Amino acid sequence: MISKHSVEWWRGAALYQIYPRSFFDSSGNGTGDLKGVTDRLDYVAGLGVDGIWLSPFFTSPMHDFGYDIADFCDVDPLFGSLNDFDDLIARAHSLDLKVVIDQVYSHSSIEHPWFVQSRSSQTNPKADWYVWADAKPEGSPPNNWQSIFGGPAWTWDSRRQQYYLHNFLSTQPDLNLHNIEVQDALLSAARFWLERGVDGFRLDAINYGMHSLGLEDNPPVDQRNSKALRPVDMQSAIYNSNHPDLPLFLERLRAVTDEYQTCFTVAEVGGLNTSGVRKEFTRGENRLNTAYGFDFLYLDAMDTEKFASTLRDWSNDASEGWPSWAFSNHDVPRVHSRWLQHLMPEHRARLIALLLISLRGNLFIYQGEELGLPQADIPFDQLRDPEALCNWPHTLGRDGARTPMPWCDKSEYAGFTAKSPWLPIPDCHRQYAVNAPLGMAIRQSVKHLFSIRSASPVLRWGAALDIDGRNDVLRFVRDYEGARINVLFNFSSEPISVTGVGDTGPLAMVVDEQAGADFNGQLPPDSGILYVATDHASA
Repeated sequence: MISKHSVEWWRGAALYQIYPRSFFDSSGNGTGDLKGVTDRLDYVAGLGVDGIWLSPFFTSPMHDFGYDIADFCDVDPLFGSLNDFDDLIARAHSLDLKVVIDQVYSHSSIEHPWFVQSRSSQTNPKADWYVWADAKPEGSPPNNWQSIFGGPAWTWDSRRQQYYLHNFLSTQPDLNLHNIEVQDALLSAARFWLERGVDGFRLDAINYGMHSLGLEDNPPVDQRNSKALRPVDMQSAIYNSNHPDLPLFLERLRAVTDEYQTCFTVAEVGGLNTSGVRKEFTRGENRLNTAYGFDFLYLDAMDTEKFASTLRDWSNDASEGWPSWAFSNHDVPRVHSRWLQHLMPEHRARLIALLLISLRGNLFIYQGEELGLPQADIPFDQLRDPEALCNWPHTLGRDGARTPMPWCDKSEYAGFTAKSPWLPIPDCHRQYAVNAPLGMAIRQSVKHLFSIRSASPVLRWGAALDIDGRNDVLRFVRDYEGARINVLFNFSSEPISVTGVGDTGPLAMVVDEQAGADFNGQLPPDSGILYVATDHASA
């Protein structure tokens, strides 16, 4: 049982993800920057969230838009300077916002000085800082591992006369976390940012941080149950991810962050069926605080059975770890273009927000999600994302979720910049702009719902019980120290009866405006309700 007298700030917190190059451009060069983030932190604080997660702003050649880092301890000039970062931290803390930043420990840029030295010979001091292997006798790569961005996960390096591993782009060589010196260097980088005042880290793709030293071939997946679009989808990443020794490194990281008392750690764990890995990363008191996967991010349409099954994967046992959830982020199509497409934008956005605040765990809301932004349709000749270019036209790609934030519906570039932005801003986003009536209405609803969650110990810290998702109806109970809130969502085509609602009425309810806002004991189709049950009655 979690006591409210000992709850850490992060437990049950809502964090707003900022993708800096697309948030706000203070310099007018078409790309967002750290000063732009600082200038708009009042807006973020006004949403009622607990903090921000800031996507990479580090020195980088930008082959993967910042996730290919050439210096783990500096700001890329595109985004500003270390002084700009310090100003951002100071402003966020003055607004009572925590700041969580990305840490990318699984790989670096090919331009990082570590890799430049590592590739220079097989005997240099950093020769073992990356994953190198000899070719097979006939010259082919060491095994069948595939890159997430397409093609083999190995590239031949003529200088060193060996292959190097890259689970992502060939310009993102994998660090060798089996090497304790590499671990020490990364922990030193963590201390650098902790000393500058950050409140936590999101560990990008951390499950790819270690590989099997035996370099065994990955087995194929069952193609009958696969939607494989890439070679990487045709195999189970058993030997190049989720290594059993990886939690030992996470324990070292946790020991460092614990020195800073209130520091928070969250792992990103990509792939399917990863709840076991996430639990392993967060088990006990000496590993990460929480982890999130792609269960809901990969959910193409609202499916109450899958939704309920995902929630049930996490028990209420504290030793199992604490979950985190996201419906949208910079890597997947926006949720408002995946779920409940038959609904009007405001109704859909309010219903999705109500669902998010009802969950047990930490919540991540992606910039523009509070406005109801749909996925942008980017023409092929304007795509920038290497993943989108590799897999076009079979996926929506990531550029459509990364377009600039629409601050103003009337200005030429939606108030984001004074010059042509790095990605086009679709005309359809203008109606959702921060100052547009539709955007304002959705944002006010989201803000109200987050205020309800923030004020409720049951919603922030309570257990999730009796989870059921049959017949397009999702229901569960949140419980904290004997206080209970019933959660009920009706995605079916018929109204359902709700019993046990007290005299004060629902804590929160979202229905179609045409159905009316008064509660009459019936929950219409495509509606949701949170209520304190009388005598612990169930929905």
